[in-house]
Amino acid sequence: MKLVPIAAIAALGVTLSGCASIVEGTTQSIAVSSAPADGATCVLTSSEGTYYVTTPGNTTVHKTKNDLVVVCTRQGFKDAHTVIPSHFNGATAGNILAGGVIGIGIDAATGANYNYPTSFNVTMMPEDAAPMATLPAPATPPTPADAKPAPTKPAA
Repeated sequence: MKLVPIAAIAALGVTLSGCASIVEGTTQSIAVSSAPADGATCVLTSSEGTYYVTTPGNTTVHKTKNDLVVVCTRQGFKDAHTVIPSHFNGATAGNILAGGVIGIGIDAATGANYNYPTSFNVTMMPEDAAPMATLPAPATPPTPADAKPAPTKPAA
């Protein structure tokens, strides 16, 4: 009957092995703003789903190793396209000691070993904004009237 205690210990190990899953969870709230145009409607998309937020506002996303693609729209402004990067989460390192390979696998499968910035700003440009001006070519400096040509070497 030593099988029951061994099974209980194994079940406890599997339960506690997803360190980042337990400590930080598989979802995250992100605050999204859109300077200078509050009230933009933003759609965030990743491999885990599509999320909607009106700026400034918060949305809860499922964490994954994939970046979030963001498209924000607002009347009078050009559509803004940007990416919120996903970063590896250091809490996963605790799995090496606590949960081993099983814990790392659980965190990888749930996305808990990655996270996004807690806040992100999307820059909006007015529709009537002039395109960025190109700089003129540099002017050639004037040649002084008394400039002498460089000396030349005689042919040998």
